[in-house]
Amino acid sequence: MQKNLQNKNYFKIGNTKVNGGKTFVVAEISANHNNSFSRLKQLIYKAKEAGADAVKLQTFTADTITLNSNNADFSLGYLKKNKNWRKFKNYYQMYKVASMPWEWHKDLFKLAKKIKIEIFSSPFDESAVDFLEKLNCVAYKVASSEITHIPLLEKIAKTKKPVIVSTGLAKENDITTALKILKKNGNKKIIILKCNSSYPAKPQESDIKNISYLEKKFKFPVGLSDHSIGDTAAITAVSLGACMLEKHINLSDKVKTLDSFFSTPYKKFKEMIKKIREVESILGIYKYRISKGSIPNLRSRRSIYVSKNIPKGGSICESNIKIVRPSFGLHPKYYNKIIGKRVKRNLLKGQRLKVQYIKM
Repeated sequence: MQKNLQNKNYFKIGNTKVNGGKTFVVAEISANHNNSFSRLKQLIYKAKEAGADAVKLQTFTADTITLNSNNADFSLGYLKKNKNWRKFKNYYQMYKVASMPWEWHKDLFKLAKKIKIEIFSSPFDESAVDFLEKLNCVAYKVASSEITHIPLLEKIAKTKKPVIVSTGLAKENDITTALKILKKNGNKKIIILKCNSSYPAKPQESDIKNISYLEKKFKFPVGLSDHSIGDTAAITAVSLGACMLEKHINLSDKVKTLDSFFSTPYKKFKEMIKKIREVESILGIYKYRISKGSIPNLRSRRSIYVSKNIPKGGSICESNIKIVRPSFGLHPKYYNKIIGKRVKRNLLKGQRLKVQYIKM
């Protein structure tokens, strides 16, 4: 299924073909910047060095994503088990730490262009889309939590840029609605991402088979936004035809960031991409063929040879021919047809049997 979709619906994000056979690997920076511009630059350099096709930012401020309120509705008390995020009093405090200054975007986009790695972002409100459009952002990611943000979906769709829709917090009818809005506003360059929006995601809740299910149901290419620890989910997704993989990247250091507890250090990110490319090579093409390395061994197939001398005019019988290796003689499919036929010439043991030797 995936390969057929790739041949039919591929498009480009920036200068890179997506859904054309090779998994588009995106290094998600998220809050691993730790509000450090130099660290952000390091992350982009490391993503490139690791072999990622793109890096992704998040464009929001605490004010564009939530309210500065101590109302119980805005409390993070429900995150009792998450020691990394439960320390914040409310959403506003957490997103204030997670966001990065918008004025940094321009230089980061220039850096990505310089080192030839694609860069795009997840806008979290309409003003972020307007801002990113001025930077000629090549694609937009709709975060799982924004899939019901109808005005944002409409705004993104109208840019006519490729749209990546994450589904970690979406019911099937939410996905249907989001796709309908995108298409209604003239945008069909869409990738759906299977996602588990828990941090870190439990491997047993990955449901990677949903990649094929979502492709079949919605008729768009599907990838994986992976929040699990390690690379097992990612490699499995690639083996099932994921057109895109998004995973959080971090530097290989001991600096704690808001998202470091579920992010992948650079060195392991690089190892993961190496495995992905190996898996793609092993998967090969969506068309049956005999491998190039196997072709010389075709001679080891069987064919019909003379197993006992047959005089001219003699009859072919089971005692004077045999289906053996190698394959240079008559194809075995003729065996039953030639039994009882007479030969036109003397044939010696070990000689290839040929149609022209037989009175048919």
